[in-house]
Amino acid sequence: MPRISKTLEERTDKIEGGLKRAEEAQADADRTLQQYQAQLAEARHEAARLREEAKAQGAQILAELRAQGEAEKQRLVDSARTQIDADRQQALQSLRAEVGTLSVQLASKIVGEALEDEARQRRTVDRFLAELESEAAGAAGDAGARAAR
Repeated sequence: MPRISKTLEERTDKIEGGLKRAEEAQADADRTLQQYQAQLAEARHEAARLREEAKAQGAQILAELRAQGEAEKQRLVDSARTQIDADRQQALQSLRAEVGTLSVQLASKIVGEALEDEARQRRTVDRFLAELESEAAGAAGDAGARAAR
């Protein structure tokens, strides 16, 4: 009987040891699963953060490119306006000189005498052009007054 008791005790110890080892293995598996799940959740959180960061950077880059495009567009428009104004002034000066020359020639033919004095020519041309400009301004003002009615 003592031998059977001893064998039963040994078997009981083996079974209890096996159960204890199984419980420890189960506990290790549970800890490993929890660590894996925590790491997975952290990886998902990091991926979401990186996506949001990439979206923000993309939006910022897009905004910067739009601002640069607007600035370049404004620079081109300003440059074109400056060039147009310069061309207009050059054309006005050229026309003024041409009109002056033609006016002096016409006046010389009408008066029958040469208007060779340059100062006199310049005064005559300037007076003539001033009269034309005032007449044009008056006509434009009358047209604006009529349009307002």
